[in-house]
Amino acid sequence: MKEITKNIRNLGFDNWFQSNTDSQLIENHRIARVITVHKNSYIISKGIGDVFAELAGKMLYSADSSVLLPTVGDWVAAEFFDDDSHAIIHNLLPRKTLLKRKTSGKNVDFQLIAANIDTAFIIQSLDENFNLRRLERYLVMINESSITPIVLLSKADLLSTPKIEEKINSILALMPEVKVIPFSNDNGVNIDKIKNLLLPGKTYCLLGSSGVGKTTLLNSVMGNSLLVTNPVREKDSKGRHTTTTRQLIQLKEGGIMIDSPGMRELGNIAVETGIDETFSEIISLSNQCKFSDCTHVNETGCAIQNAIKKGTLSTNRFQNYLAMNKESSFNEMSYYEKRQKDKQFGKHIKSVLKNKKRNP
Repeated sequence: MKEITKNIRNLGFDNWFQSNTDSQLIENHRIARVITVHKNSYIISKGIGDVFAELAGKMLYSADSSVLLPTVGDWVAAEFFDDDSHAIIHNLLPRKTLLKRKTSGKNVDFQLIAANIDTAFIIQSLDENFNLRRLERYLVMINESSITPIVLLSKADLLSTPKIEEKINSILALMPEVKVIPFSNDNGVNIDKIKNLLLPGKTYCLLGSSGVGKTTLLNSVMGNSLLVTNPVREKDSKGRHTTTTRQLIQLKEGGIMIDSPGMRELGNIAVETGIDETFSEIISLSNQCKFSDCTHVNETGCAIQNAIKKGTLSTNRFQNYLAMNKESSFNEMSYYEKRQKDKQFGKHIKSVLKNKKRNP
């Protein structure tokens, strides 16, 4: 088998990818990682230099879902031309993880955020941006993908230590297993602690709203200011988009970071596993209800309603759980109905074309 180069391994191609990839793909193509995506064009890398790439026609037109197309962080099998000045992507390699959400607006489809992430950093700032319900939505998306979440609380210089601890405890009360780290880009508090989490060959992703300090943190971790940052609006603490496209950056310490634009909407499709894991205490309580078909509204012996009355379960948390379950199920049904209609339309077009050939 063709030897996997050190440069590729430094970009995160570990033994898992090698053992889960068809050896013929490795033998017949060059393996590269997707750095940036611009509609149907890509920037990929073999570990040295970035190369413009396009999808092979067969791959582009056979993909009947966005999930089958490459996204940032994906590994691909490509053919390089003219001294590596451009490339054609022929195959998508197996993914270890895939972070995705519902597309924004009314269109019901998957939007891919990034692939092959080991750890996702959810960044919220300790001002008006701090929101437990939004944090739960991020965690559902991350847990659905079997990615390790870490919560980073920016602008720690704005609050007193007791106030910061109060915010941290409010998170841990809901999600006791998650690691939470407050930090400040202004005075450098805990920046080194975050740097120490970034291991060589592992891939990390920054998630959060605009203005929470994602790009500034990345500049702090990189030790320079290569990435442009924008100020936050003073009147409402809302940020302006700094990162306009997802991009993969190799850090000098060896870790790999994916920066992403701020997300205003966090819709979910088919995230039952993520919801169950994020709201595990609610799942546990539902199993203790007197009746197996309990609707958790007003039945006698409802463990969830009893927990709400006792104050051990937040009403807001339970309402968010119900809302995400309903939203996920509705979007999943709409998505598969759309896919079915698209397939039927595709069959109709093929049938028309066949008849035209028979009866010119």
